[in-house]
Amino acid sequence: MKMQSIALALFGLALSGIVQADDATADAGYWSHIKTDWLGFAPGEKPFYFRAGYTLLAPDSSSSEVYLEDVSGPADLAVDNGPIAGSGASVEDVDFPSVIIGWTLPWGDGHLALETILALPFTVEFKTAGTLTTDSIAPYALGNIPTGVPPLGEEFGESKVLPPVVTLVYRFGLEQSLRPYVGAGLAYMITYDGEVTNPVLTAVGEPSLEIDDVFGFVLQGGVEYNFWGDWWVNADVKYIAGLETTATVEDIWVETPDLPTYEVARVGDATVDVTVDPWVFHMGVGFDF
Repeated sequence: MKMQSIALALFGLALSGIVQADDATADAGYWSHIKTDWLGFAPGEKPFYFRAGYTLLAPDSSSSEVYLEDVSGPADLAVDNGPIAGSGASVEDVDFPSVIIGWTLPWGDGHLALETILALPFTVEFKTAGTLTTDSIAPYALGNIPTGVPPLGEEFGESKVLPPVVTLVYRFGLEQSLRPYVGAGLAYMITYDGEVTNPVLTAVGEPSLEIDDVFGFVLQGGVEYNFWGDWWVNADVKYIAGLETTATVEDIWVETPDLPTYEVARVGDATVDVTVDPWVFHMGVGFDF
């Protein structure tokens, strides 16, 4: 009986392996069927590719001076509508997991591909710059009465960002294991859930932060290496130009500890034009399918 039980168990394992192998073959067959019968590709052709990895987004940022509007009440005694001399804002570097998905086009003898880099929404931090960091935005009332409003420091705010990018890529040396490529395309920066995080600006109220969505133009270069079968490792760099957006902070209130008569003052609204123009570095590994 013991030998029969062992034999039955071995037979069950073998049968399970055959079924799993058949399922895998069936899955591969379904995908081949879709590519050939539905999408019109030749049998055995692998026109799509996938590269999973990590991305560093390093903005080459600059900005206009911060412009104040709708200054009213006691704040009129200390600050005027208009630009804050020497002020500005910048965007911090951010890194995140990402994937590149591409389609080798049926034109151009396999040299051309359309691809996109995808990632989950990530958080970008905005910093103050220039006098906005080091000087009070309202140091004196009536020219010589201290207000006690401190400098803002570096922290300003943050926003969720989703930057879809689509590029047309041209590959060189298709028969080689090491293939360089270049590309160009479009990007779109989507921002949402903006939040002012500066403790001076949030001590009294909760000013809102809105950042405009903008288009940009992409230049791309990279290299990929075929290290085994359909598997590749790649290093990619993109430069996105033209991402010029406007950040608006509304309903700013600040404490005025040296003016006990007023205690707080409404500074108004602030806008700043920010150029982001990031370098985007990606390294990944993946396969053709």
